[in-house]
Amino acid sequence: MLHTLVVYVENKPGVLNRVVSLFRRRAFNIDSLTVGRTENPDVSRMTIVVEADEDQARRIVANVYKLVNVLRIDDVTKENAITRDLALIKVGATQEARSHVLELASVFRARVVDVAPESLTIEITGNEDKIDGLLEVLKPYGLREVVRTGIVAMRRGAKSSAAESKGDVTIINGDDNVSYSV
Repeated sequence: MLHTLVVYVENKPGVLNRVVSLFRRRAFNIDSLTVGRTENPDVSRMTIVVEADEDQARRIVANVYKLVNVLRIDDVTKENAITRDLALIKVGATQEARSHVLELASVFRARVVDVAPESLTIEITGNEDKIDGLLEVLKPYGLREVVRTGIVAMRRGAKSSAAESKGDVTIINGDDNVSYSV
């Protein structure tokens, strides 16, 4: 089963390497990894998707949480969360096929971001199934290049697990009733 982990870390050099090395040492393949700054410049947020059973996921959470620069980790797999992926797709589009490709992009609520004489570049945002579906219907026209950002996830509603820094003290908002023992 794929587990989506949201990890808040100190925004310092080497933190990403330490987190990814933990997955490597434990022989877990990361299916998707995205990292970016949060509303707090001292905190970065990682969204990591990994294939693991429930017990393995619990151990991953416990081990990641033990890392020095990790402020918080949440497994949002079974929570009410929004997950999105972004893709840029360059597809062959001759004059004859261009209208068909534009129609397909429209059906998937994607938008054209670049037009060239023999290709179109399409931007699509959504869940992985939606992006995979568009890729499948565009294959006959010739996929020239595909780039995907990886999954980002956020809990729905007012509930937040954001990490805030005030002075030298880091305050974590959200549920703190999770045990991280192995």
